[in-house]
Amino acid sequence: MKIFDLAKLLSENSYPGRGIVVGRSADDKHAVIAYFIMGRSENSRNRVFTETPDGIRTEAFDPSKMVDPSLIIYHPVRVYEGATIVTNGDQTDTVRDGLAAGKSYIEALRTRQFEPDGPNYTPRISAVVEPDGAYEISILKSFDGDPACNKRFFFEYDAPRAGIGHFIHTYMTDGSPLPSFEGEPETVRIQGDLAQFTEMIWTNLNEDNKVSLYTSFIDLETGKAETMICNKNVK
Repeated sequence: MKIFDLAKLLSENSYPGRGIVVGRSADDKHAVIAYFIMGRSENSRNRVFTETPDGIRTEAFDPSKMVDPSLIIYHPVRVYEGATIVTNGDQTDTVRDGLAAGKSYIEALRTRQFEPDGPNYTPRISAVVEPDGAYEISILKSFDGDPACNKRFFFEYDAPRAGIGHFIHTYMTDGSPLPSFEGEPETVRIQGDLAQFTEMIWTNLNEDNKVSLYTSFIDLETGKAETMICNKNVK
């Protein structure tokens, strides 16, 4: 199994788009989550993460410059009965509502598909971190840019290893159209405490394209979460 250096993956890719990292801390005491967004257009870059009672949401940094909020304003993180849901779109609510109705996250996501933003058809990436630290990752993507064909992939990790996580992102790299992520989530090392982990990701994201970052360390014994938010746009 190849284990990647997350800092290297980020620093060598100018535009992975939106990304999710989930895993286990090196001391084996915390579930670890990271979610970041990037942007190339003024509309995409005009965002910040703000805290909510059950997670975070995206908001316009300058509301007067917001053009189309449909795919960029949403709740990336919500907590429901101890499970933390993190996604790159409004499917966060789809998963939460599905769990509340007694369905699995897979059943909930089978009602959704990639984003309707041709020609990119951005994949919808999602993760659910369970109270015991086990986690699931999924990606809903078009078949080679065909808007008539949706593909769904689900990956489940029921025995996370200390210091190991998995990284999935919307795009392989920059391009026109943007090439969708391919293959399994990348296995990455997770090192340091929350502050060190956060700094490593934020520092290695492309300076021109990075917008916001959310990170969380969840104590597996108490369920208490410590979180950090980095926003490039600061008033």
